[in-house]
Amino acid sequence: MLNKERHYAILTWLNRYERATVNHLAKLFGVTKETIRSDLNTLSREGCIERCHGGAIIKRRIFHTQSVNNLDTNIMHFFDNPPSKKTVKSQHKGRKMKGKVCILGSFNVDIIANVDRFPQSGESIFSENTVIGPGGKGANQALAVSKCHVKTHFVGKVGNDQFSQLAYEHLSSSDIGSFMLYQDKQSKTGTALIYVCQSDGENMIAISPGANQSITADEVEAITSEVRSSDVFLTQLENNLPATFRAIEIARRCGTKVVLDPAPYSPHVINCLQNVDFLTPNETEASLLSGIQVTDISSAKTAAKAIKAKGVGQVIITMGAKGALIYDGHEFTHVPALKALCVDTTGAGDAFNGAYTAAMAKGQSILQAVKFACAFASLAVEKEGASNMPEYKDVLTRLAQYEHITIMTEKN
Repeated sequence: MLNKERHYAILTWLNRYERATVNHLAKLFGVTKETIRSDLNTLSREGCIERCHGGAIIKRRIFHTQSVNNLDTNIMHFFDNPPSKKTVKSQHKGRKMKGKVCILGSFNVDIIANVDRFPQSGESIFSENTVIGPGGKGANQALAVSKCHVKTHFVGKVGNDQFSQLAYEHLSSSDIGSFMLYQDKQSKTGTALIYVCQSDGENMIAISPGANQSITADEVEAITSEVRSSDVFLTQLENNLPATFRAIEIARRCGTKVVLDPAPYSPHVINCLQNVDFLTPNETEASLLSGIQVTDISSAKTAAKAIKAKGVGQVIITMGAKGALIYDGHEFTHVPALKALCVDTTGAGDAFNGAYTAAMAKGQSILQAVKFACAFASLAVEKEGASNMPEYKDVLTRLAQYEHITIMTEKN
């Protein structure tokens, strides 16, 4: 275990149990007492813990009030969500958690303009209203996972600005069980400018990735223990690709299943597909990956075969109102979409990916997981805001509609 990885593990342990002895930590991590003393002295110098006779105590107040600590990897906050927060405590009350998902991904501040229609080139139009809130594919997908009664750990990076505090407050007040938030002092927090058309809920998005693009190799290596302890690792392409691809390699090495949402599309994604168990492109991304224009189920099947041939384990093409197509190399399965009163499609893909990954972490079959994800996404589009995810009990109610729908499977 690397020093930084062990430091993170020690802090996670102390956050959960508040204090620990040198002897216990040495046995827990399989190192000498001298090594643990050195670790604790380092963490104490950085203001993360207080040394006490024979061990250490977490300085929990510092994690609540400081925007940045001085740990050499510039980790902003990394700990389980504070149990003292009433919102978190009430949200988790009575839950039976099964499975674990680790998500590496983006945090963005979404600036959303609700419009009657999209503007033409060179045209100025009025917005019905404008909303600023938390977003980013990684954070949204982590929130979706957490709504499914699955242990959730999110890893992201923010900049040196006021939006970084918004990130911390959003994550710590959510259902996300734990998170590691790095900070880049030279960058701004990522932002997304979003138009949402009021007539049909469709959207147009422009992303300024900011600090999301500055995750380092050391920061990726430091999450190895979280990846190893997870059933599924979920990521996207809003972070810098070398870091993302390295994290995927770590997950493969740890024997953790990998789900990749190839968005926003990059032609370089081809370089990591052999390490991906489940790829979840939408119609546009599937078209770009395969070179085949996806317009219907038939063309989606052709595209899925072409993508599977590039080395990925299984392909799930999400098709909005047309549902989702599964291809495992032997047969195609089309899962129809459930009817929804569409308000905002901005977070539909994130909702699907988070719910699908959560279901896989619980041990469900691919078909079960896709049906669950479709039900989850159908409820998500009925809410405003990409991070506004549905409640688990409501998803189960809507999922029951599949009992009356025929699922078509076709041999390759």
